[in-house]
Amino acid sequence: MKIDYRPDIDGLRAISVFAVILYHADFLLYDYKIFKGGFIGVDIFFVISGYLITSLILKELILNNNFSIKEFYIRRIRRIIPVLFSIILIFTPFAYFLLLPSSLVDFSKSALSTLGFSSNFYFHHSGLIYGGPDSSLKPLLHTWSLSVEEQFYIIFPIILVFLYKFFKSSLLSFFILFFLISLFSTQLIAYKFPLYNFYFINVRIWELLAGSIISYLEINSFKFKKNYFNNFMPLVGSILIFFSIILLNDK
Repeated sequence: MKIDYRPDIDGLRAISVFAVILYHADFLLYDYKIFKGGFIGVDIFFVISGYLITSLILKELILNNNFSIKEFYIRRIRRIIPVLFSIILIFTPFAYFLLLPSSLVDFSKSALSTLGFSSNFYFHHSGLIYGGPDSSLKPLLHTWSLSVEEQFYIIFPIILVFLYKFFKSSLLSFFILFFLISLFSTQLIAYKFPLYNFYFINVRIWELLAGSIISYLEINSFKFKKNYFNNFMPLVGSILIFFSIILLNDK
């Protein structure tokens, strides 16, 4: 099943991509980094992914009372693997000619882990701080977020189909419970284990589940009674995103 085209979601995608690009561009205004919170573009993408995947699965379950996990995996592979191969193939000759031998070995390991959707584990194991001085020598560093998403795509459909079959009436409660557990855990370990907190899915899944909760409410026709609230909240959300990009920092 295909989800109807959503220009608003494409707009959010564009904002998230530009936010990350501007963050890495290090634009300064009187020694002030203007877009120092642009890294939240990745977080926005996680919410979008959670929303879209949950919408896809729930609509198939509701309309057809069936969902093929195999077909879902095949669609994900067809969508992601060709582009991923292309990126690695483009980077490989540059890495061969520009990187020192030790960095080239690291690149090879990161390429293999990327193809196995586990580059977040690899970069965590290597102790790499995102945005740190060594990150410029890791051309595939950005694939950590893809690995998180793919890990979500692998485990989430199985869990969702199980919950829908046996705990259909409590589905929203499970979403909220797992959301809160992940959110609180990321706060608890933020200071002692910042790298773990950055790279691993169990402390990132609350962002994906935020999208899942929105999807569930939308599919079940949850609406606020006041129309002005529906018209007002998108503006509030846009303002919060804008100020997050400007005011947050990676400390």
